[in-house]
Amino acid sequence: MIIDSIVITIYTIALVLIFMYALAQLNLLFNYLSAQKQVCKSPKYDLTKANEIPFVTIQLPVYNEMYVMERLLDNIALIDYPKNKLEIQVLDDSTDETVQTTALQIKRLQKTGLNIQHICRTNRTGFKAGALKEGLEVAKGEFIAIFDSDFLPQKDWLKRTVPYFKDQNIGVVQTRWGHINRNYSILTKIQAFALDAHFTLEQVGRNSKGHFINFNGTAGIWRKQCIIDAGNWEGDTLTEDLDLSYRAQLKNWKFKYLENVETPAELPIVISAARSQQFRWNKGGAENFRKMLWRVLKNKNISPKTKVHGLLHLLNSTMFLNILIVAILSIPMLYIKNEYAHLKAYFYVMSFFVLSTLIFFICYWIMYKKIYGGGIKGFMNYLGMFFVFFSIAMGFSLHNSIAVLEGHFGKKSEFVRTPKFNISSLKDNWKNNKYIKKTVSVNVIFEGLLMSYFAFGMYSAFVVGDQGGDFGLFPFHLMLFLGFGYVFFKSLTSKV
Repeated sequence: MIIDSIVITIYTIALVLIFMYALAQLNLLFNYLSAQKQVCKSPKYDLTKANEIPFVTIQLPVYNEMYVMERLLDNIALIDYPKNKLEIQVLDDSTDETVQTTALQIKRLQKTGLNIQHICRTNRTGFKAGALKEGLEVAKGEFIAIFDSDFLPQKDWLKRTVPYFKDQNIGVVQTRWGHINRNYSILTKIQAFALDAHFTLEQVGRNSKGHFINFNGTAGIWRKQCIIDAGNWEGDTLTEDLDLSYRAQLKNWKFKYLENVETPAELPIVISAARSQQFRWNKGGAENFRKMLWRVLKNKNISPKTKVHGLLHLLNSTMFLNILIVAILSIPMLYIKNEYAHLKAYFYVMSFFVLSTLIFFICYWIMYKKIYGGGIKGFMNYLGMFFVFFSIAMGFSLHNSIAVLEGHFGKKSEFVRTPKFNISSLKDNWKNNKYIKKTVSVNVIFEGLLMSYFAFGMYSAFVVGDQGGDFGLFPFHLMLFLGFGYVFFKSLTSKV
């Protein structure tokens, strides 16, 4: 009974934490809906007046980007902004032949009159954060726009973002990510689904009420003074963007999020690339929780509600750990439920927490309808997407929980870039991409074991108790079985 009590206690705590996170998402939904009715009254620079056009530096941090480098530079060269007020820094940490090919393309662009420099470091100290910091030392711009190598901003991007800096309190303007290969596969569709929720519900929901948001590492623009005032880029976490964002907002800099400005980018098309990206984001989130917890709690200039949202924001990735705990313990709980009749009241209370799923379902539907459209057909498509998304997201829970635990316990690791492909059609071939990770993580074995474990959970639904089974958790175990099965088999088969 002692072991049963421990299982029940841990299971309950994890469920309550997930429910609290769901309530926070519901609050963000109310904020989001309220924000749709607001009219932007922000002061703006008039870029038709020469004396109001500020100098801008575009930074392009790159590392071994053979397949997208030409596309990136050709696209950036199209940016519509006065050439005498614009410089472009290619912060190139590459260690392969792209250094030479990039240099040749930059020379070609320089001959067109474009102010573009090729900045190469002798080492990768600080990784992306180190490259951005070194470029900042020689940047002439009052404002610093940053784009990762797979982003393709529209040519009027600067004209739609720079004007908001007329408000001297604005430190960052962040735009919404788009997805040029959203419909490539199930993997890209669920990544787009998750990112769309972040860039609509979460970013707008927080920003509209003055809560902390984050610069997303790319497709945004900083006031140079803000970067320096906040302590400059630091490379002690894997998400340097989240780190600097919080340090800046703790110093009372304001962030402006533009949902209506979309910046297209490429989603990882191979699961190994998605895994490395997820690992970095989730571990970095946990690292920043450790780094920022007391700074947020002790700050006297922010409201209690902003502190709560800020801490839950920093704990986003930790929800994967709670989900994994609930998933693993749900099978023992199924047997405990049918073994101890006197716990019936407890399980009635626990059924209340199914509301968490309902809240997520409603929140994501609002996001989905905004982007894809509503109606009966749209809702039926959404039902399928929600099921697939939640299944695969739970299938990543072991992988992401390991990242979270490493972050919370302070284990350091290198910044692993996400390989880019420059592929948007299934007809395109990615098999020969030289940057794809060719080894399978040992964690994949455990994901396969978890797939089998949740198959046992589905079997258990038929045999527990003496009333012909208990199917209350069957849909949950089915989703876990499919999710871990997808991640397991994709990780084994998506290899060169």
